[in-house]
Amino acid sequence: MSPPVAPPGWSRWLVPPAALSVHLAIGQAYAWSVFKPPLESALHLDGTESALPFQLAIVMLGLSAAFGGTLVERNGPRWAMTVALVCFSSGFLISALGAQTEQYWLIVLGYGFVGGIGLGIGYISPVSTLIKWFPDRPGMATGIAIMGFGGGALIASPWSAQMLQSFGTDHSGIALAFLVHGLSYAVFMSLGVLLVRVPRTAQHAEGRRTGGQHADPGPGALTGVQVSARSAVRTPQFWCLWIVLCMNVTAGIGILEKAAPMITDFFADTSTPVSASAAAGFVALLSAANMTGRIGWSTTSDLIGRKNIYRVYLGVGALLYLLIVLFGDASKPLFVLCALVILSFYGGGFATVPAYLKDLFGTYEVGAIHGRLLTAWSTAGVLGPLIVNWIADHQKAAGKHGSSLYGLSFGVMIALLVVGFAANELIRPVHARHHIPAQRKGPDADDAARQQSESA
Repeated sequence: MSPPVAPPGWSRWLVPPAALSVHLAIGQAYAWSVFKPPLESALHLDGTESALPFQLAIVMLGLSAAFGGTLVERNGPRWAMTVALVCFSSGFLISALGAQTEQYWLIVLGYGFVGGIGLGIGYISPVSTLIKWFPDRPGMATGIAIMGFGGGALIASPWSAQMLQSFGTDHSGIALAFLVHGLSYAVFMSLGVLLVRVPRTAQHAEGRRTGGQHADPGPGALTGVQVSARSAVRTPQFWCLWIVLCMNVTAGIGILEKAAPMITDFFADTSTPVSASAAAGFVALLSAANMTGRIGWSTTSDLIGRKNIYRVYLGVGALLYLLIVLFGDASKPLFVLCALVILSFYGGGFATVPAYLKDLFGTYEVGAIHGRLLTAWSTAGVLGPLIVNWIADHQKAAGKHGSSLYGLSFGVMIALLVVGFAANELIRPVHARHHIPAQRKGPDADDAARQQSESA
């Protein structure tokens, strides 16, 4: 499938909605916690087991993004969005079969493995294209699209809760909810497939007018620092940023994956316990914070710089976790407020990292580099839920309850954020030996970079 090139006069502002249609759909992953209690009840699972589909989905997200990043660069965003549509929707259909037949391994296979591939390819499908359309505002551009991934649960959480209420929380009701999700998202994601375009080169755009107005230009010739994906993964900057992303994601995803049961547990022993509907509302609020953080903080990074904004994500995030540990169970508003800000940092970290990569490595293969970096998300997708669920399960087995189920795991999150803060401080500009000369581009550019790296 050839990348569809924008015709003269095509507005670059049509590309973010195309990206949003995909990211709003695959962002449903953040609403998985709504399905956890019904699955645990219907299929007799514990918290760690019910997290497996989500964990595997995040692992496959990172792996498919890493291995598929080069294919996305080569085949274009329409091909990638089509693959994402097929895999993500099929994952729900397989999960529906698993729920109906009470075969939990099919849910893990469908939602986790097949759907996870759709997550990874869909997540990176518009990023490189957006950066090329908006070289002047990369943080804002990627933030607009990636906020859809964070905002997906804002739609999916109440929608899923309503379906479970209508269809029932037994295995048949869960199966029907999965079926509706799969079919609905297939239709919605097809809008992005049909709408997306790649930019024309500067030579094509130069001098062309449409209706008396200049067409939005595509990217010109490569200028400034340019590093191939093969060379980028050999730099300390890549691996420092990998640690930064992994630590930030681990700290946020631990709350997000277990959000609904967590807030219920936290205030179970108080005079105002949290109902199931209120817990679903909390998940939706977290999704809103995740979404707004992606556009708000990433746009701010265009003004104050990427390193400074990650200092905020990691340093202030650690302090907010400390507030929850010390005072969270005494004040419901404080707990909710801290969780919302932490999730805004979590979302902002995702939306800012493509622009950080662009600053460090240029635009030449930024999509492929981004895909490789998302293996940090795979690691965090295992670490975050594992830390929170495993510790909570063992604390419960030891006779503890309420907020005491989470104190130790939140302490671990604080330590991880401090590690990420230190890694961010170590990031410096990429050494010139890894650069591709600006005038050299095309099929031999990667070979040139490889030869430079090997000779160095």
